[in-house]
Amino acid sequence: MTQKSKLFGQVLRERRLEKGFTLRRFADLMGISPTYLSQVEQCNVDPPTAERVKQMAEALDVNPDEWIVLADRLPNDLPGIIKKQPTVMPDLLREASGLTIEQLRKLKEQARKMREKNTQEADEGEKK
Repeated sequence: MTQKSKLFGQVLRERRLEKGFTLRRFADLMGISPTYLSQVEQCNVDPPTAERVKQMAEALDVNPDEWIVLADRLPNDLPGIIKKQPTVMPDLLREASGLTIEQLRKLKEQARKMREKNTQEADEGEKK
């Protein structure tokens, strides 16, 4: 088990308690057994799947992507995104890995604007 997975269990327990959930109540909400949740929080088992971690994060009002990575998982949508552009997307990620957080935010915003423009152009093309 990695250090990240240990940290995940600890962070999960702290946040669950902060939000006022008992172990049993949170386990019921997540559709898992209290025993399993306890084992995750005590770092006796690996963290759950990315989808389950996302569900937990959303219930506890935290960023799902951060928690998925904390659990040493990858968001479920990333493999599909990479497979659509198997050469360019990994290259983009490698190039972006050295950027500052502010540069990454700007890059993300530029990408969002380009995607919106593509969507608008596609919508206009369908109207013709």
